[in-house]
Amino acid sequence: MDWLQILSNTASSILSPATMGYALAALGLAVHFGYAGLINMGIAGFMAIGAYGYAISILTFGFEWWLAAIIGLVAAAVFALILGIPTLRLRGDYLAIVTIAAAEVVRLLFLTTAFDEVTGSADGLSGYHASFRASNPLPEGTYGFGPWTYNDTGWWVRIMGLVTIGIAVLVVWMLTHSPWGRVLKGIREDEDAVRSLGKNVFSYKLQALVLGGVLAAAGGIVYALPSAVSPGVYVTSLTFFVWTALLLGGAATVFGPLLGSLIFWALQTFLSNVLPALAQAGLLFGLSQIQAGTLRFILVGVALMLLVIFMPQGLLGNKKELTFVK
Repeated sequence: MDWLQILSNTASSILSPATMGYALAALGLAVHFGYAGLINMGIAGFMAIGAYGYAISILTFGFEWWLAAIIGLVAAAVFALILGIPTLRLRGDYLAIVTIAAAEVVRLLFLTTAFDEVTGSADGLSGYHASFRASNPLPEGTYGFGPWTYNDTGWWVRIMGLVTIGIAVLVVWMLTHSPWGRVLKGIREDEDAVRSLGKNVFSYKLQALVLGGVLAAAGGIVYALPSAVSPGVYVTSLTFFVWTALLLGGAATVFGPLLGSLIFWALQTFLSNVLPALAQAGLLFGLSQIQAGTLRFILVGVALMLLVIFMPQGLLGNKKELTFVK
């Protein structure tokens, strides 16, 4: 096995757009679950709306990339309002069922052939990069060192991803350390007690759903910046992966989702390289390379269960403040 190449690929994933997209989605989920106590199992739907809103605004309406990104975020906010107004009075498992169903409805709408000219149906959307790349201020060439060597376009994508994460972290940190954030935490702990103090619990939940949904949509946009938008990406397993990243870093934290996403994608990249190589060497009990590649998803599922059971507060969380089940 080429360990140097495996480790290089793993290190490179630290600055990948996928890692940044997951970090933003996990941060949005932290607002939903970590601070407001909303069990949103449809985070993939918000990411899909952000990505498709961005791509469709450029390809169909000819908007500039920055305006298309704003439209994608606004579309996610509208979706959060449509989803939240009739459902946020539900609690726990019932809300989880509704959100996972809503995300699947969104994916099937983008997948249907009825809107093929706009959404691309099963083929997805591509070729929307011109205006974004034209705004790149970096001179042409390849920069970096070691595994973090990219061309000017690759760096432009990563710079915008890092800037977006920085803004998102600042906004969430300021809000969660404000009276608004303290009310959210109170709702998470005991919403009846907060309601008895005269607070409009439904309004706070709806605001948290919109904020988290916009952050997840930003993650979907960053995820789609370098490549294409495909409905096969925004499936239920994407939601579970974001949940894994969130719980790994710490749900009721600002920086936990970032750390969890980084570790999650580094491990995913490492396993996707190591397991097929072990299978090729005959060290995985007769599994083929394809079967070995699938094994990493099984390991993610097992890891998620172990996290919920033994370390629900995550790496940066406080066990006294939040566990997965109260």
